[in-house]
Amino acid sequence: TERQGGSDVRANEMLAKPLSNGEVELQGEKWFCSAPMCDAFLVLAQAPDGLTCFLVPRVLDDGTRNPLRVQRLKDKLGNRSNASAEIELAETWEPRLTASVYEPALRPAGEKPGALAGMALTERQGGSDVRANEMLAKPLSNGEVELHGEKWFCSAPMCDAFLVLAQAAGGLSCYLAPRLLPDGSRNHFHIQRLKDKLGNRSNASAEIELAGAWGRLVGEEGRGVPTIAEMINHTRLDCLLGSTALMRRAVAEATHHAAHRSAFGKLLAEQPLMQNVLADLCVEAEAATATAMRIARSYDEEDAAFRRLATAVGKYWLCKVAPGVVGEALECIGGNGYVEESVLPRLYREAPLNSIWEGSGNVNALDVLRVIRKEPEALERFLAELEPEFRPELADVNEFGARRLVESLALALQGSLLALHAPPEIADAFANTRLRRDKGRAYGTLTESAHAAVILDRHRPRLD
Repeated sequence: TERQGGSDVRANEMLAKPLSNGEVELQGEKWFCSAPMCDAFLVLAQAPDGLTCFLVPRVLDDGTRNPLRVQRLKDKLGNRSNASAEIELAETWEPRLTASVYEPALRPAGEKPGALAGMALTERQGGSDVRANEMLAKPLSNGEVELHGEKWFCSAPMCDAFLVLAQAAGGLSCYLAPRLLPDGSRNHFHIQRLKDKLGNRSNASAEIELAGAWGRLVGEEGRGVPTIAEMINHTRLDCLLGSTALMRRAVAEATHHAAHRSAFGKLLAEQPLMQNVLADLCVEAEAATATAMRIARSYDEEDAAFRRLATAVGKYWLCKVAPGVVGEALECIGGNGYVEESVLPRLYREAPLNSIWEGSGNVNALDVLRVIRKEPEALERFLAELEPEFRPELADVNEFGARRLVESLALALQGSLLALHAPPEIADAFANTRLRRDKGRAYGTLTESAHAAVILDRHRPRLD
């Protein structure tokens, strides 16, 4: 509806200027837009042939925002939480959280061109079992609450706002708690202690207390876990990409070192056994890269069925193998790789972390089981990506064998991707050693048939 017509939509004045193939440019104003936080809207507008209905998305296919502007939220008698609170929250935070600008100053969100968000989900008594959380959300009005309690892990406490899980009257719910209130005063967000972590030290983690901190409801009350689920999946993607990057960096360091370091009359890269070790690491790193990029593409393409299973599989496996790859790369460099002047110690301390974040190995393996049992379309979509030769046996799936199952799915996906996209030397070496099991349990146990020198030459950094 529009201001001048109300229920008489035939009086609408919004214009649809034709582009091509049923696409148009819409120009005009609507007096009532129901639930403006939605992903798309049905819009009536005047086309050359008369009043016509169009579907208008908030985000275009290329990921940019459609020029749809909210001018004012209606101050309604009731049904306020349906739109007002959520759209106000979205209009304040989404443009800043998705901006490419880093703004380090501690200022209210409305005064910043860019902002960062952290998480405060887990508590001392529950860990990954967030349903055991005890933090309370005391209602104020219109989706606003006071948050009372402690969080055992708050990721990145230097951020501008945090997603917080707390118990409300309707059950566990998700809230956004900013560090600064809209008036510029500090929220009741208290850092009790910074964690003394093994690695990842430049990205702080903290124990915090929220002593009556102001927060806003995100999603529906009582559906905190489903609300954060999509965010968790994106963060799992981030974890598997991070582990892939760690492996690639470690392999690059090792292969570069071997190409320039001589021992016993030859460059290390020319020593047959060192070639075997390095080539094995190169195969692992390339398989990880192909897998991570394929899973990332499923997010770009909104391939929900594939990414639902592939994210958990990839997160489990890539994060699991990273510490071994980094450790072996460190050994290739030798004593120089073990001193802090080298980057390898930092990579080595970082390597185990992604397997812990956003669900440990067991949590991800059990998630894979749930998807297989409850979402057959996700399993079907995943299996469609696999070469028939590599498809694993899925009979008698149970918790005790969950890790073995996920590993077999991950290796099958990696082998299939390399068969499509990698040179034959890489694809064959992977299939023979990881899928046909013609390999020992340590790196450096490729067979004579592997083209180690070719693989190594493909992966070592070029400085010219």
